[in-house]
Amino acid sequence: MIHPLRNPGSAKPMFPRFDVSKPQGSLKRYWMRLSPAALMVSTYLLGMCFGTLLLEMPWATKTGHISWVDALFTVTSALCVTGLTVVDTGGYFSLAGQVVILFLIQVGGLGIMTFAIFILLSTGWRISTQQRFYIQESFSADVLGDVKRLVFFIFVFTLAAELAGALLLMICWSGDLPLGQRIHFSVFHSIAAFCNAGFSLYPDNLARYYNHGLLNFTVAGLIILGGLGFPVVFELFSWTRMRKRFRFSLHTRLALLTTGILIAVGMAAFWAIERRNCLAEMPLTTQFLVSFFQSVTPRTAGFNTVDFSRLSNATLMIVIFLMFIGASPGSTGGGVKTTSFAALISLLWNRLRGSESNNVMNSTLPQATVSRVITVFILSINAIMLVLCALLITQLGGLSHEYSRGLFLEYLFETVSAFGTVGLSMGVTPKFNDVGKLLITFMMFMGRVGILTLAYIFTHREAKPGYRFAEENIMIG
Repeated sequence: MIHPLRNPGSAKPMFPRFDVSKPQGSLKRYWMRLSPAALMVSTYLLGMCFGTLLLEMPWATKTGHISWVDALFTVTSALCVTGLTVVDTGGYFSLAGQVVILFLIQVGGLGIMTFAIFILLSTGWRISTQQRFYIQESFSADVLGDVKRLVFFIFVFTLAAELAGALLLMICWSGDLPLGQRIHFSVFHSIAAFCNAGFSLYPDNLARYYNHGLLNFTVAGLIILGGLGFPVVFELFSWTRMRKRFRFSLHTRLALLTTGILIAVGMAAFWAIERRNCLAEMPLTTQFLVSFFQSVTPRTAGFNTVDFSRLSNATLMIVIFLMFIGASPGSTGGGVKTTSFAALISLLWNRLRGSESNNVMNSTLPQATVSRVITVFILSINAIMLVLCALLITQLGGLSHEYSRGLFLEYLFETVSAFGTVGLSMGVTPKFNDVGKLLITFMMFMGRVGILTLAYIFTHREAKPGYRFAEENIMIG
């Protein structure tokens, strides 16, 4: 939000100033004083409310009605680019409703505030210090020197990637769908893939195209591009334009390396475990294709080409691990992020070697960054355990313990999928009662805005001079 509201070509405000002593002035002044964390949370909450009202309109669904809880769940899943659904997107919502969902996916993938800043810049407005702070929270501080260039790059790159993906998907569906429906399906799935939102207009997601090479690589490519993070893509683009020797930042190197390793390891593990199970009747090349896609999609994308309820427990645990890590910072995905995982591994490696420094790839991480990483992991694990416990209490009250124990892994899978804004499901989400759906809704919201962002809002206080007590040791291990 720009303050004061001025016309770029005029020295006078476009709208009259409000007296800050009046209620509307006080509200305006309070809104302008919000921290970047509080501003981001507020905009997402407002977006969720607005989207819910739109889906409640009779024209949004084919039946003319959807419950408030289901509408809120769907809107949150779209705005937080998750992909978990309680109703069939293609079969339940009308074309207008699907357009609303697609718009929410696009805005949520780019970030509400980033989208708003782009609109303001496009109309000639100057961005405020508050909005620069938001960009600093969302992206790397190194790019703040040219905020306008970064924001416009994000939108141009997003448009180009989604347009290329839509054109390739139109080729894939050339013989399956009529032209109008083919355009609609191609645009919808391209945007959903790049924004790492697993919404599909097919009731079986993409399972019917498990052996279609071009479609699998197109969707997977969009997922990877969206999940790398705009700072990484921006730096790669800058590298292609510079003639002098270019040195990638530690962030970019860690994001690229961790992403490649996780995809390769996930693919190998999926194939090794499932080659005698769900992959048994497929040709070897198709097995590799399916394994590759299932290794990419847990990185917060949510599309699937196999039925996850058929996978073995070992494979599901690997998928849960990949969903928990998620994509890279500043991307369209969620999770604890690839760079956080890489920083934690490097910290462990340094401590095992007896080094007190946080060295990684010929650089040293600041202690503040390491503390932040540890905090993210601790808060994330605790949040997942608390919501999982609440689901087990509220959803399994009438079942015997012998039967309910078999649902533990499924509920854990759904909880981590929501937290990582992934969207993969074992089919239990539509069976939740309203309390369970609201719990999953909260997890999707938390996973998108960031658990540290929420913690900052509720716990942040003015810094006080630090002091230390006398040191005293404890037994460890």
